[in-house]
Amino acid sequence: MELRTLRSFLAVAREGNVTRAARSLHITQPALSRQLLELERELGCELLVRESRGVTLTDAGMLLRKRAEEIVLLADRAELEIRSPEADIEGDVWVGGGESRAIESVAKVVTRLSEKHPGIRLRLHSGNRDDVVERVDKGLLDFGVVFGEEPPTRYDSLMLPWKDTWGMLVRSDDPLAGRKSVTLEELRPRRVIASAQSSSAASQDDPTITFFGQESFNVVATYTLLYNASLLVEQGLGIAVSFDGIVATGDGTPFAFVPFADMEPVSSYLVWKRYQPLSRACEAFLRSMRKECEDAR
Repeated sequence: MELRTLRSFLAVAREGNVTRAARSLHITQPALSRQLLELERELGCELLVRESRGVTLTDAGMLLRKRAEEIVLLADRAELEIRSPEADIEGDVWVGGGESRAIESVAKVVTRLSEKHPGIRLRLHSGNRDDVVERVDKGLLDFGVVFGEEPPTRYDSLMLPWKDTWGMLVRSDDPLAGRKSVTLEELRPRRVIASAQSSSAASQDDPTITFFGQESFNVVATYTLLYNASLLVEQGLGIAVSFDGIVATGDGTPFAFVPFADMEPVSSYLVWKRYQPLSRACEAFLRSMRKECEDAR
């Protein structure tokens, strides 16, 4: 498979129409159709369901789209890094992480770096731990920010100068809003909106879910972005389990945050693949992150 063919396939998947895709690629529709047929013959399967109004992806086509996006992204990144001039440091630094104030360290470092090297750009990806780790493994992210007692052992890591506090986001008129802390046990009679990172899947027949690996609660929704979960809290669906400091709480807001009394603060780590060569932009970022962490101690 050639990169050119994969880019053509992705254009068709994006547009849902061969004619529009050909127009965006500045080639003729017959030429694009031939590329697609050759690709299907090469792979030995149908990638597209061709209909009068456009095309849809088969299961094989959806799988290829996911892999093709990864391949094209890696190729574009490699080309950009190799072409970067030696006179200055420039290029993209891809960082992924969950919602946490730990990202402030990344923000401070990139802000300083961009003033010294305007060609450095941060590409920030939001996702839960599993998503971030998978993307680091595949080379789609240069660095990941993960949380826990210890970082994953297969990566190089740097402990960040921030610890997150687990607790619950409640409406300001909730009876628990004025409490200094709550226990996990007090969650049991309540409807819970849980972080997808901290919960495992429940079947449709079972409204309870394993939370923090030890307790069962009535989870009515899960989330990956706390802002969206906060809208559910505001409407009264339930209380959201989250880190502190992500959504504004207190006077003048509709929310209050109450920490868990029986949970220790969670450490945060910057992780990257061991023995993987880093671009000059990533090396500059990592040096600055090390200094930021040293200065914060």
